[in-house]
Amino acid sequence: MTERRGSSWSVFGDGACSGNPGPGGWGTIVVPPDGKPVELHGGEVRTTNNRMELMAVLKGLSRVPSDAQVEVTSDSQYVVRGASSWLASWKRKGWKTSTGGQVSNQDLWESIDAEKDRLVLSWNWVNGHAGHPQNERCDQLARQGAREAVLEAAEAPAPRGQAAPGRHR
Repeated sequence: MTERRGSSWSVFGDGACSGNPGPGGWGTIVVPPDGKPVELHGGEVRTTNNRMELMAVLKGLSRVPSDAQVEVTSDSQYVVRGASSWLASWKRKGWKTSTGGQVSNQDLWESIDAEKDRLVLSWNWVNGHAGHPQNERCDQLARQGAREAVLEAAEAPAPRGQAAPGRHR
């Protein structure tokens, strides 16, 4: 296989969830070769922490052009080990775990796998809440995404004949 050489990018990602499942958010920082970071965040009303950790990375990678070299940094062992070690085995086993169960978040793992075909990825784990500047900022963004998801859901009009979430009739 010929090694692809493209520009060097960094993607930092973190997820947060209040309850598991519960309201959750993701935050990512994408640093292109020019060094000017782009911050992104979002959330869902009912999700899991692992889904938000994966979503943070995927949203960041979606901003990177094909053939780029990307260092992905996360405080999630699930994301880093999954992408660097477990993914190939899951695929070989038909998306089954080592114990024969269905792989959780298969849809997002399939997206990570597609990014591995498009980009040259390296994976870096950092200890969460340990002062890593980008990881700390991603955590703030993820929490903001979760808060905004809850607020948007509370403000959304209720379907006809039903009370809006968090509101009483």
